[in-house]
Amino acid sequence: MTKIIDIWPELYSQAESLAEGEPLLASYYHASIISHSNFGTALASHVATKLGGSTVSALMLKEVFADILHQNPEIAGYAMADAVAYLERDPACDNYCRPFLFFKGFLAMQAQRFSHHLWQHDRKSLARYMQHQVSMLCDVDIHPGAKIGSGIMIDHATGLVIGETAVVGNNVSLLHGVTLGGTGNESGQRHPQVGSGVMISSGAKILGNITIGEGAKIGAGSVVLESVPPHVTVAGVPAKVIAKLTDLLPALTMNQQIEG
Repeated sequence: MTKIIDIWPELYSQAESLAEGEPLLASYYHASIISHSNFGTALASHVATKLGGSTVSALMLKEVFADILHQNPEIAGYAMADAVAYLERDPACDNYCRPFLFFKGFLAMQAQRFSHHLWQHDRKSLARYMQHQVSMLCDVDIHPGAKIGSGIMIDHATGLVIGETAVVGNNVSLLHGVTLGGTGNESGQRHPQVGSGVMISSGAKILGNITIGEGAKIGAGSVVLESVPPHVTVAGVPAKVIAKLTDLLPALTMNQQIEG
């Protein structure tokens, strides 16, 4: 698992500075971050505010999320690891407030963590409702049954699809238009298992019950139908191995060039 760094003091300080610098957003920074005593309560409140509506109010969702964090506090730790991933890997991200408040990939990932807990505890109707809300709001569809690690960076996020039985390891980077999907109507394990440190470039489609080895790189626009060994680059339609990687963690360096 990714080492968890407590970003709350820095996130709080950044929100104060940003609120002072832009008075029109001061109330937003205050409500979302500054008014809270810790990262977990801020996270629960922010995600609830984004997903709440006339059917299920933000206040009700906030209570549900607070209870989930009480039962499973590592969700907050995973969210902090995700925020660190954005700051380290995305040159457009210059503070923790940016992914926390404005990046829909971050929002979709944290909502999935809450819905995954609900899915595991037989509250599947509410989990599916949350999946629907995120899909409508973010154009991101991550099934609540998917098992996803920490240190996840979803860049841009538009059009991302992750299926029910997909498994994603730690420190994985995914770009817009990525699909981790199935190939038919079979039951059981039918979606990809993605190892840690993998980078999946924009528009890549990884389909079926296959394994993507640790530290692999998937080229943009590729269609992957067979398992991929660790630490290689694959590209094409259908995707083929085109190079061995000297960069053992492409998800961290985000190098989009195709070697070989």
